Amino acid sequence: MQAQPSGVRVAMTTTAGVVELVTHPTRTAYRGLPRPRGQVDLVVDGALVATDELTGGDTVLVDLATRSTQTSAGEAHVSRFEGLSAGEKRVELWLPHNEVVDLVELRADAPVAPVEPVGPRWLHHGSSISQGSNATSPARTWPSFVARGAGVELRNLGLGGRALVDPFMARVMRDTPADLVSVALGINVVNGDVMRLRSFVPAVHGFLDTIRDGHPSTPLVLVTPINCGIHEDTSGPGASTSSGCSVVKWASSPPVRSAATSSAGSPCAACARPSRRASRAGTTPTCTSSTGSRSTASRTRPSTRSPTPSTPTRGPTRSSPPASQSASSARAAPSPASADPSTTKGPGRLTGARRAPPSRWWAKG
Repeated sequence: MQAQPSGVRVAMTTTAGVVELVTHPTRTAYRGLPRPRGQVDLVVDGALVATDELTGGDTVLVDLATRSTQTSAGEAHVSRFEGLSAGEKRVELWLPHNEVVDLVELRADAPVAPVEPVGPRWLHHGSSISQGSNATSPARTWPSFVARGAGVELRNLGLGGRALVDPFMARVMRDTPADLVSVALGINVVNGDVMRLRSFVPAVHGFLDTIRDGHPSTPLVLVTPINCGIHEDTSGPGASTSSGCSVVKWASSPPVRSAATSSAGSPCAACARPSRRASRAGTTPTCTSSTGSRSTASRTRPSTRSPTPSTPTRGPTRSSPPASQSASSARAAPSPASADPSTTKGPGRLTGARRAPPSRWWAKG
């Protein structure tokens, strides 16, 4: 995503009637999933005049089933725009937001001169919504459309799959001159299931505070996610299917305890409850019972140390050893069901089963 930024353009003043831009594109394609080619937009004095679709260039073909890639080389592409209005004008060539392009040559039938930014500077950061996911051309992304309508100079830091409250992005925004700052956060935090409420709130405060260090009096707008059908009544994470659609891995309520195989994985062999992840080769899927203990059908991990109650717990756990479990049997054949919490590492992830989210995340929002 960093190699195909949104909102990048070649800007100049000229009296030319014909302008050509030679680029060498590199696009990523997915086998069986057609994707539209990138485009170069011509904007003259703030108005979108013409669009040219890229052809040729290099192609990286990805097979989603095997995760293999195949690269093929192609020729450079020439975007030719003719019939421009007479007289001096500001010409902008907006580069594709969905393909990587190398600039090769700029041609015109009259001299061109660089231009200085005009109007207030708008600095924006967001996810694929801001980068231009599903936009037909670079000048038709919503930040580009708004910037032209408001007469501001756009610097778009929208990155598909990102906007995860990364500290490095906050530092970039802190050090970038701007007259208006906006941040769109939230959707990929849910899609990726990367945070809980406890960590998300201070992360956002820290992100905004870092920006404020460099922009103490600049207007700053925080944008929450727009409507997302798959997450309105269901928490994340989201994933992409082979057809390119987005799906939700978790149900809208705690998993139903039945022997039926769910989309998230196979049922547990011991208690017939659905597991959170499909079984791996040579292992048996497991689940979490109502008491929080793990099924004994899960993989066992040999251990040379016995449970030590005095050892401090290294993270929150979701299980406790049965009272009837003897220390000798635990040493002989340790299992997630008999392991002492004091020896558990992390948030109780002792098996291939995925830890269920806190109960508050089952609610809307």
